[in-house]
Amino acid sequence: MRISKGQDLGEYFPGSKIFPSGQSGQDLYGKITNYVPVITPLIKWAGGKRQLRTHLVSLLPARWDTYYEPFIGGGALLVELANLDRLSTAVIGDKNPELVNLYTVVRDMPDALSGELEQEKFQNDEGSFNRLRTEFNALAPGTRSKNHAVERAALLIYLNKHSYNGLWRVNRKGHYNVPFGRHKKLSLPSPASLQRFSRMLQGISIINADFSRVVKNAGQDDFIYFDPPYHPVSKTAAFTDYTTGGFTIRDQERLARLYGRLSDTGAKVMLSNSRVEEIEELYADFHIHTVEAKRFINCNGQKRTGMFEIIVTNYEKGE
Repeated sequence: MRISKGQDLGEYFPGSKIFPSGQSGQDLYGKITNYVPVITPLIKWAGGKRQLRTHLVSLLPARWDTYYEPFIGGGALLVELANLDRLSTAVIGDKNPELVNLYTVVRDMPDALSGELEQEKFQNDEGSFNRLRTEFNALAPGTRSKNHAVERAALLIYLNKHSYNGLWRVNRKGHYNVPFGRHKKLSLPSPASLQRFSRMLQGISIINADFSRVVKNAGQDDFIYFDPPYHPVSKTAAFTDYTTGGFTIRDQERLARLYGRLSDTGAKVMLSNSRVEEIEELYADFHIHTVEAKRFINCNGQKRTGMFEIIVTNYEKGE
């Protein structure tokens, strides 16, 4: 493959290493060959792990059998494992039915989803956004059918890409209520990117369930990555409404008990969360790694500064 002058290389990387960010075909015009398309996350998710990828990869176990990720979100680590050719057998899931529907549609019907996203109704303006948000909420869970699955998946991608900071937030009725984000341009995945993501998901089990059910078959030599909604670092930062019921300290405690049980089976377990006393106490018997990450939910870009988070493992680095 020969790179054209000025071509964006965001979708390519040499061998098994992602091409350095900030460079383009213009920087190395005529000098680049043998680039392989890279898989990229389809959506942005609050608390997503793009900022932590380097830290997470450095703490991966040396080997494992089946990979489990019960809080799939934007799937940043799943994608990273695929790009590193370290993803074989996997089980992913989430309690959020819209996320599970999205990934199921991408896996099983990528062409239908590409066609749906080509409709003229998907525009980057507030009026279109509000109409499509109403359309999304009108397809209530009780009336859902296979005919709605592709439509809801397309609407979720659009709303996520064009809402305020890519948030997912629902009211007590379960209706999505995030406002328009005023982005500079329309941003939807290309058919090629959907096909790459679909190929990655082939053979992967996708489950709509509580985290405990998603990992019920995990055991010795499996690898589980828990990325729950982060425990709030202050009383004013309590955004945990990733589903209608939210995610409370009781859920965090239940997760910690499950973490311990899985560790006892001989599974390799990794978890990320905010660095707060309550969470650190829950995992005091394991290896706690403190890392810094920049979070992007604040509406003021100058306030999107670094904050400390923790990555908990039940194994030594390199094991």
